[in-house]
Amino acid sequence: MTCIVLGMGIPTIPNYIITSSIAGAALLELGVPLIISHMFVFYFGILADLTPPVALACFAAAPIAKESGLKISMEAIKIAAAGFVVPFMAVYTPALMLQDGGPLASAIGYWPAVAYIVVKAVVAIGLWGVAVIGWLGHGLKLYERALAVAAAFTLAAAGALSDTIGAVLVVAFVAIWFIRRPRVTARAAASWRGRSRSPSATALR
Repeated sequence: MTCIVLGMGIPTIPNYIITSSIAGAALLELGVPLIISHMFVFYFGILADLTPPVALACFAAAPIAKESGLKISMEAIKIAAAGFVVPFMAVYTPALMLQDGGPLASAIGYWPAVAYIVVKAVVAIGLWGVAVIGWLGHGLKLYERALAVAAAFTLAAAGALSDTIGAVLVVAFVAIWFIRRPRVTARAAASWRGRSRSPSATALR
């Protein structure tokens, strides 16, 4: 929150200088590696460009889109929701930013840790996006979106227990999605056939 507030309405270079000198020092005191702490604060400082109430980039785009800057900002947060999680994954597992250290790298080795965290980050980002948008080949039910959020949240944490729970939730989400998908597809096909047989469609042909 500090990085987002400090980065509101500020150009890129001053943004980095302010956030790194204030919030970056706090992360260093918590034991976060130097490069990751600086990238963390810079990342969230840049996200201030789409975070209300300032959302400089969104309000700059508003006249072009002929839409409210605040409305654009809210949609931008939905699209970028996964981006708010990635820096925390890097803090928990430095291998995500190709930095040595962390319990995972110590346990399984550096390059296996890099491969593992990259795959986990891709899955978590996809789940966050699916949960926020509510679409994966078809519209998702509320419980499916909640399941995707829970799976992504547990995958974002770094721990054997959280990763195991996250993997189980991912399998459950995929299974539910796969079971519902044929039914939704069949209903959509039936709806399309019904529209194609309507009088207006027949007259058009």
